[in-house]
Amino acid sequence: MIPAWQKGVVTHIKQATSNTRRYWVEMPEKSDFTFVPGQFVTLDLPIHEQRNKRWRSYSIASMPDGTNVIELIIVHLHGGVGSRYIFENVKVGDSLTLRGPQGVFTLPADKDKEHFFICTGTGIAPFRSMIKYIHHHNIKGYKINLIFGTRTIADLLYHDEMLDLQNKIEGFRYIPTLSRQHWDGHTGYVHKIYEELCRNHQPASFMLCGWREMIDEARERILALGYDKRDVQIEIYG
Repeated sequence: MIPAWQKGVVTHIKQATSNTRRYWVEMPEKSDFTFVPGQFVTLDLPIHEQRNKRWRSYSIASMPDGTNVIELIIVHLHGGVGSRYIFENVKVGDSLTLRGPQGVFTLPADKDKEHFFICTGTGIAPFRSMIKYIHHHNIKGYKINLIFGTRTIADLLYHDEMLDLQNKIEGFRYIPTLSRQHWDGHTGYVHKIYEELCRNHQPASFMLCGWREMIDEARERILALGYDKRDVQIEIYG
């Protein structure tokens, strides 16, 4: 069943990078906004006469914590009508119309496989929700590699937080890589990292979140490694 539309109120906004902001949204009609880590909400924005052309979906970047507040991380896309409206018009205290949670791109139950969370840009949002949930509930037994690709150090979202969680969660490895800047860490795109880590073809699952170009190439490369299409789950942005 599709959730009903409801009111959300923006309680806080924080600039994350030059073109990305974090938005905290409260659902005042509920005392608890319940969702599964990895799910998304859809905003109905006043940007078009046709309803389905007004809808923009965003993964929830926060974990379910028993409150009625969620965090969304939104990038201002060049030519993006929805993100332009949000960046230019939405202020603290403003109301939004949204529905959710929805989606099946959620924390996998299987702990017998090694999991590869592969993302670019704001595609880190659902994985942040999952990883924070694992830490908060002290869930043991996962082996997770978060491979996060972006352009420069300044574009790394939640970087310090992920470094900290890597030190606190057994079996969690955070692997950022930069495509436009040299630094002490990995450089280039995400693909060479998971290909190297999967050279022994161990039992693995792959969750891909980000732009279509990255996802299409990653899926092709993962299948070429000998994995089955059932090992790959995707969430496309844009």
